[in-house]
Amino acid sequence: MGQLFDLLRELVDDGKYLVGSHAAERLEERGILEWQAVAGLEDGILIVERPEATPNPAVEVRETLPDGTEFKAVWSILPQSGVAKLVTVHFFDRR
Repeated sequence: MGQLFDLLRELVDDGKYLVGSHAAERLEERGILEWQAVAGLEDGILIVERPEATPNPAVEVRETLPDGTEFKAVWSILPQSGVAKLVTVHFFDRR
């Protein structure tokens, strides 16, 4: 476990990522800035990999904001285009 997560972090490190419209809305609702979700991935803790998820393989990552608040980020890999995609974010203690 961790191969998908490693690939995802490599893509994001290389700037090969996009933020889906759903994720953009959730970021705004929850007061999380895009850069925080991207930067949080570097030290993020893998929760689960779902290589068979549809429509694309996905990983769930525990990330931390600068103030110490933890949140879950769901990232996927778009195999056809070779980029990572931030799918959604949410706090653990609320929806």
